[in-house]
Amino acid sequence: MAAGRQAVQRLRVGYRIGDPLQYVSVLDMGRLWERLLRRAGLPLAYTQGFHPHPRMQFAAPLPVGYWGEAETLDIYLREPVDGDEALRTLAGQCPQGLSIESVQAVPLDAPNLQAQMREAEYRVLVWSAAAPQEMQAALEALLARDELPRSRSRKGRVQAYDLRPLIHELTYIGGQPAADGLWEHTLHIRARSSSQGSGRPEEMLEELGVALDHFRIYRTRLIWE
Repeated sequence: MAAGRQAVQRLRVGYRIGDPLQYVSVLDMGRLWERLLRRAGLPLAYTQGFHPHPRMQFAAPLPVGYWGEAETLDIYLREPVDGDEALRTLAGQCPQGLSIESVQAVPLDAPNLQAQMREAEYRVLVWSAAAPQEMQAALEALLARDELPRSRSRKGRVQAYDLRPLIHELTYIGGQPAADGLWEHTLHIRARSSSQGSGRPEEMLEELGVALDHFRIYRTRLIWE
Protein backbone atom coordinates (compact mmCIF):
# COMPACT_ATOMS: atom_id res chain seq x y z
CA MET A 1 0.00 0.00 0.00
CA ALA A 2 1.28 3.48 -0.82
CA ALA A 3 2.98 5.49 1.91
CA GLY A 4 0.56 7.37 4.14
CA ARG A 5 -2.35 5.11 3.27
CA GLN A 6 -1.75 2.22 5.65
CA ALA A 7 -4.78 1.69 7.90
CA VAL A 8 -4.13 1.96 11.63
CA GLN A 9 -7.75 2.12 12.84
CA ARG A 10 -11.08 0.56 11.86
CA LEU A 11 -14.29 2.31 12.88
CA ARG A 12 -17.68 0.62 12.78
CA VAL A 13 -20.48 3.04 11.92
CA GLY A 14 -24.11 2.30 12.75
CA TYR A 15 -26.59 4.32 10.71
CA ARG A 16 -30.18 4.58 9.47
CA ILE A 17 -31.53 5.09 5.94
CA GLY A 18 -34.90 6.76 5.37
CA ASP A 19 -36.77 8.89 2.89
CA PRO A 20 -35.62 9.76 0.23
CA LEU A 21 -32.43 7.66 0.30
CA GLN A 22 -34.22 4.31 0.38
CA TYR A 23 -34.54 4.67 -3.40
CA VAL A 24 -30.79 5.12 -3.95
CA SER A 25 -29.05 2.22 -5.70
CA VAL A 26 -26.35 0.20 -3.96
CA LEU A 27 -23.70 1.70 -6.28
CA ASP A 28 -24.87 5.26 -5.66
CA MET A 29 -25.00 4.63 -1.90
CA GLY A 30 -21.32 3.74 -2.03
CA ARG A 31 -20.58 6.97 -3.89
CA LEU A 32 -22.64 8.95 -1.37
CA TRP A 33 -20.57 7.54 1.48
CA GLU A 34 -17.30 8.30 -0.34
CA ARG A 35 -18.33 11.96 -0.71
CA LEU A 36 -19.52 12.13 2.89
CA LEU A 37 -16.28 10.69 4.28
CA ARG A 38 -14.16 13.09 2.24
CA ARG A 39 -16.24 16.11 3.33
CA ALA A 40 -15.97 15.00 6.94
CA GLY A 41 -12.19 15.36 6.69
CA LEU A 42 -11.38 12.08 8.42
CA PRO A 43 -7.84 10.70 7.82
CA LEU A 44 -9.02 7.99 5.45
CA ALA A 45 -6.98 5.01 4.35
CA TYR A 46 -7.30 4.33 0.60
CA THR A 47 -7.27 1.32 -1.67
CA GLN A 48 -4.31 0.70 -3.95
CA GLY A 49 -4.29 1.15 -7.72
CA PHE A 50 -4.71 3.92 -10.27
CA HIS A 51 -8.10 5.00 -8.89
CA PRO A 52 -7.86 4.77 -5.10
CA HIS A 53 -11.04 4.92 -3.04
CA PRO A 54 -11.62 5.27 0.69
CA ARG A 55 -11.39 1.85 2.33
CA MET A 56 -14.85 0.96 3.59
CA GLN A 57 -16.94 -2.17 3.91
CA PHE A 58 -20.73 -2.52 4.12
CA ALA A 59 -22.14 -5.35 6.21
CA ALA A 60 -24.96 -5.99 3.74
CA PRO A 61 -26.02 -3.70 0.88
CA LEU A 62 -29.52 -2.33 1.46
CA PRO A 63 -31.86 -3.27 -1.42
CA VAL A 64 -33.46 -0.38 -3.29
CA GLY A 65 -36.77 0.61 -1.71
CA TYR A 66 -35.92 -0.63 1.79
CA TRP A 67 -35.72 1.57 4.85
CA GLY A 68 -32.69 0.68 7.00
CA GLU A 69 -32.84 1.00 10.79
CA ALA A 70 -29.69 -0.93 11.74
CA GLU A 71 -27.17 -0.53 8.91
CA THR A 72 -23.45 -1.08 9.48
CA LEU A 73 -20.34 0.16 7.70
CA ASP A 74 -16.64 -0.19 8.56
CA ILE A 75 -14.26 2.58 7.57
CA TYR A 76 -10.45 2.43 7.75
CA LEU A 77 -8.30 5.36 8.88
CA ARG A 78 -4.58 6.04 8.54
CA GLU A 79 -4.60 7.96 11.86
CA PRO A 80 -6.58 7.15 15.02
CA VAL A 81 -9.69 9.24 15.73
CA ASP A 82 -11.91 9.30 18.79
CA GLY A 83 -15.24 7.56 18.11
CA ASP A 84 -17.37 10.36 19.57
CA GLU A 85 -15.48 12.93 17.53
CA ALA A 86 -15.97 10.89 14.37
CA LEU A 87 -19.69 10.56 15.11
CA ARG A 88 -20.09 14.34 15.45
CA THR A 89 -18.06 14.97 12.30
CA LEU A 90 -19.99 12.46 10.20
CA ALA A 91 -23.37 13.54 11.55
CA GLY A 92 -22.62 17.10 10.46
CA GLN A 93 -22.24 16.00 6.84
CA CYS A 94 -25.29 13.74 6.51
CA PRO A 95 -27.80 14.44 3.75
CA GLN A 96 -31.54 14.11 4.35
CA GLY A 97 -32.46 10.48 4.87
CA LEU A 98 -29.17 9.41 6.51
CA SER A 99 -28.52 9.55 10.24
CA ILE A 100 -25.48 8.32 12.17
CA GLU A 101 -26.39 6.30 15.26
CA SER A 102 -23.03 5.11 16.59
CA VAL A 103 -19.30 4.97 15.89
CA GLN A 104 -16.94 2.59 17.67
CA ALA A 105 -13.47 1.21 17.11
CA VAL A 106 -13.10 -2.50 16.24
CA PRO A 107 -9.92 -4.55 15.74
CA LEU A 108 -8.20 -4.02 12.41
CA ASP A 109 -8.00 -7.78 11.89
CA ALA A 110 -11.65 -8.48 12.76
CA PRO A 111 -13.38 -10.77 10.23
CA ASN A 112 -14.93 -9.32 7.09
CA LEU A 113 -18.43 -8.01 7.85
CA GLN A 114 -20.10 -9.68 4.87
CA ALA A 115 -18.45 -13.00 5.68
CA GLN A 116 -20.03 -12.91 9.15
CA MET A 117 -23.56 -12.09 8.00
CA ARG A 118 -26.07 -14.84 8.71
CA GLU A 119 -29.58 -13.36 9.05
CA ALA A 120 -31.57 -10.14 8.89
CA GLU A 121 -34.81 -9.09 10.54
CA TYR A 122 -37.50 -6.94 8.96
CA ARG A 123 -40.66 -5.08 9.88
CA VAL A 124 -43.01 -5.11 6.91
CA LEU A 125 -46.10 -2.91 6.60
CA VAL A 126 -48.67 -4.19 4.12
CA TRP A 127 -51.80 -2.41 2.91
CA SER A 128 -54.48 -4.74 1.60
CA ALA A 129 -58.25 -5.21 1.46
CA ALA A 130 -57.69 -8.56 3.19
CA ALA A 131 -58.86 -8.61 6.81
CA PRO A 132 -56.49 -9.68 9.63
CA GLN A 133 -57.91 -13.22 9.70
CA GLU A 134 -57.24 -13.62 5.96
CA MET A 135 -53.70 -12.33 6.28
CA GLN A 136 -52.96 -14.60 9.23
CA ALA A 137 -54.34 -17.60 7.35
CA ALA A 138 -52.24 -16.74 4.27
CA LEU A 139 -49.06 -16.62 6.37
CA GLU A 140 -49.84 -19.96 7.99
CA ALA A 141 -50.51 -21.55 4.60
CA LEU A 142 -47.21 -20.25 3.24
CA LEU A 143 -45.23 -21.59 6.22
CA ALA A 144 -46.96 -24.97 5.89
CA ARG A 145 -45.53 -25.48 2.40
CA ASP A 146 -42.50 -27.74 2.11
CA GLU A 147 -40.94 -25.71 -0.67
CA LEU A 148 -41.35 -22.42 -2.50
CA PRO A 149 -39.61 -22.83 -5.88
CA ARG A 150 -38.67 -19.53 -7.50
CA SER A 151 -36.13 -18.09 -9.92
CA ARG A 152 -34.02 -14.95 -10.07
CA SER A 153 -32.20 -13.31 -12.94
CA ARG A 154 -28.62 -12.52 -11.98
CA LYS A 155 -25.95 -11.21 -14.32
CA GLY A 156 -28.03 -12.30 -17.31
CA ARG A 157 -28.57 -15.83 -16.01
CA VAL A 158 -31.73 -17.30 -14.50
CA GLN A 159 -31.11 -19.15 -11.25
CA ALA A 160 -33.65 -21.47 -9.66
CA TYR A 161 -33.85 -21.65 -5.87
CA ASP A 162 -36.15 -22.62 -3.01
CA LEU A 163 -37.35 -19.67 -0.93
CA ARG A 164 -38.78 -21.79 1.90
CA PRO A 165 -35.52 -22.64 3.77
CA LEU A 166 -34.51 -18.99 3.61
CA ILE A 167 -37.50 -18.03 5.80
CA HIS A 168 -36.60 -18.47 9.47
CA GLU A 169 -39.52 -16.57 10.97
CA LEU A 170 -42.67 -15.05 9.46
CA THR A 171 -45.05 -13.69 12.08
CA TYR A 172 -48.26 -11.71 11.88
CA ILE A 173 -48.08 -8.86 14.41
CA GLY A 174 -51.48 -7.29 13.81
CA GLY A 175 -53.65 -5.11 11.61
CA GLN A 176 -55.65 -1.92 11.81
CA PRO A 177 -58.12 -0.20 9.48
CA ALA A 178 -56.54 2.24 7.05
CA ALA A 179 -57.90 4.62 4.40
CA ASP A 180 -59.95 3.63 1.34
CA GLY A 181 -61.26 0.42 2.85
CA LEU A 182 -57.80 -1.09 3.30
CA TRP A 183 -56.15 -2.71 6.29
CA GLU A 184 -52.61 -1.88 7.41
CA HIS A 185 -50.91 -5.12 8.48
CA THR A 186 -47.59 -5.49 10.29
CA LEU A 187 -45.39 -8.54 9.76
CA HIS A 188 -42.13 -9.59 11.39
CA ILE A 189 -39.64 -11.51 9.24
CA ARG A 190 -36.31 -13.11 10.06
CA ALA A 191 -34.56 -14.53 7.02
CA ARG A 192 -31.22 -15.85 5.89
CA SER A 193 -28.88 -13.14 4.65
CA SER A 194 -25.51 -14.60 3.72
CA SER A 195 -23.31 -15.71 0.87
CA GLN A 196 -25.34 -18.95 0.90
CA GLY A 197 -28.52 -17.11 -0.10
CA SER A 198 -30.87 -14.40 1.10
CA GLY A 199 -34.62 -14.38 1.65
CA ARG A 200 -36.23 -11.21 0.33
CA PRO A 201 -39.41 -10.01 2.07
CA GLU A 202 -41.04 -8.87 -1.18
CA GLU A 203 -40.67 -12.39 -2.57
CA MET A 204 -42.46 -13.78 0.49
CA LEU A 205 -45.28 -11.30 -0.05
CA GLU A 206 -45.62 -12.50 -3.64
CA GLU A 207 -46.09 -16.06 -2.34
CA LEU A 208 -48.94 -15.13 0.05
CA GLY A 209 -51.60 -15.30 -2.64
CA VAL A 210 -53.26 -12.15 -1.24
CA ALA A 211 -53.92 -9.02 -3.28
CA LEU A 212 -51.77 -6.19 -1.92
CA ASP A 213 -52.22 -2.49 -2.53
CA HIS A 214 -48.69 -1.53 -1.47
CA PHE A 215 -46.10 -2.34 1.19
CA ARG A 216 -43.09 -0.90 2.98
CA ILE A 217 -40.04 -2.85 4.19
CA TYR A 218 -37.80 -1.85 7.11
CA ARG A 219 -34.62 -3.80 7.80
CA THR A 220 -34.41 -3.62 11.58
CA ARG A 221 -31.50 -5.86 12.51
CA LEU A 222 -28.41 -7.50 11.02
CA ILE A 223 -27.36 -10.77 12.66
CA TRP A 224 -23.75 -11.91 12.53
CA GLU A 225 -22.14 -15.25 13.20
